[in-house]
Amino acid sequence: MKKLLIYGATGYTGRMAAAHAKTWGLDFEIAGRNQQRLAPLAEQLGVPLRVFEAEADAGAAQALAGIDVLLNVAGPFAKTAEPLMRACLEAGVDYLDITAEINVYRLAERLGDEAVEAGVMLLPGVGWDVVPTDCLAVHVAQRVHEPQSLRVALQVPGSMSRGSAMSVSEIIGAGLMARVDGHLVPIPEAQPQDFDFGEGLVPCAPLSFGDLVTAWHSASIPNIAMFVHVSGDAFPEGDLSQLPDGPTAEQRDAHRARAVAEVTAADGTVARSMIETVNGYSYTPLAAVAAASRVLEGERRPGFETPARLFGGGFAETIEGTTITDS
Repeated sequence: MKKLLIYGATGYTGRMAAAHAKTWGLDFEIAGRNQQRLAPLAEQLGVPLRVFEAEADAGAAQALAGIDVLLNVAGPFAKTAEPLMRACLEAGVDYLDITAEINVYRLAERLGDEAVEAGVMLLPGVGWDVVPTDCLAVHVAQRVHEPQSLRVALQVPGSMSRGSAMSVSEIIGAGLMARVDGHLVPIPEAQPQDFDFGEGLVPCAPLSFGDLVTAWHSASIPNIAMFVHVSGDAFPEGDLSQLPDGPTAEQRDAHRARAVAEVTAADGTVARSMIETVNGYSYTPLAAVAAASRVLEGERRPGFETPARLFGGGFAETIEGTTITDS
């Protein structure tokens, strides 16, 4: 049996991912940089642990000996993705993560040729976002002939985890971008647009998520714009390090997640679809472990990959409680 390593397993999402991996009966180990935090979790799960830093020249490649697939759940990914991707390239290990940070996707895209040569797959975004929206983009694109433009909007309800808040800071720091005629370009003048998540139109702010990369590869749509609607206390302010790990199970159950996609065809035809799932924080560890399991079983292609292109547009709906509605 091939072996999975979950890096960042003691974090909010990492603990849930590790618990799911145990339930699935996967052969896995947990890893991170803090021995004191890892040891109790490893004992609880009955799995080995590895301690190493996700930093350049930190010996991460050597620490991956005997591992086939690495699932990185340690954000912000602007700090961990590149050293771990490069360690995977050196060690011959497939790389997965759960980020929505666009610069991580651009990095994986740039390293794609090197990954092909190394026989390694780079598959960022196996959580919420990007799995539901990537599959939604493929779904809605198939409803028209010659899709030309795509608008995707995420609904972010309820409270946000500390790790997500830090990742959002990275996304905002990347600046506003869109894909225009196949190219990523800055659009600092981008304005909010209205979307309907099932309860009437609401304003959504432009933001540069990883879908600007994944939807281009998965659905071959040359013009893509991303938006987000924030409700409640989803985007916290102030000292992010003081935030709680994440919402409780009860809080997660109270807020399902939704995203909408609108595609326009060459002839002007417009198609809209919405995906609804369990709360994003509940969805992410389920999707990530499902993706890791499939890669361990041999469902892989060396190079940069996207969830929908690798697993098919129906992958998002394999997670219980997920539905797509067309309009």
